[in-house]
Amino acid sequence: MEIKSKLLGEQAVDPDTIINFPHGIPGFESDTRFKFFHQEGSDIVFWLQSVDNEEVLFSVAHPTHFNINYSFTLTDEEESVLGLEGNDDDLIIMIILHKDEEGTENPTIKGSIKSPLVINAKTRKGIQKILVQVEQSITLTETSNEIDLSAS
Repeated sequence: MEIKSKLLGEQAVDPDTIINFPHGIPGFESDTRFKFFHQEGSDIVFWLQSVDNEEVLFSVAHPTHFNINYSFTLTDEEESVLGLEGNDDDLIIMIILHKDEEGTENPTIKGSIKSPLVINAKTRKGIQKILVQVEQSITLTETSNEIDLSAS
């Protein structure tokens, strides 16, 4: 199957790798089928390209790369849409926003942390979870005194 992307050009994709967002993504409800692409030169950022609209492309990343860990409960409806059978099937990613500002060399990069994407890796179905009331916490991890047990 061939898809078009304004940024990535024409791409051959396996239909079995398409992720379906049955309700779309808020603001993009008519776009329900997406494909992940790896961003060249980055181990962190991926592209999430709409299969049906070459103009719709999101930069996404796993939140743990930014030391963000989520703790929330899905509703019964959300679990049903995703087809989740256990927590091992879900993948949480966040949309990254790039903003080029005049007079600066580096763009401002922000993560959409209050509305992560939740994807069932097994069924390839996804939703965007809107977190209304958020309590933030900070976890500090000391890394200078780690003990390497792999040589034992």
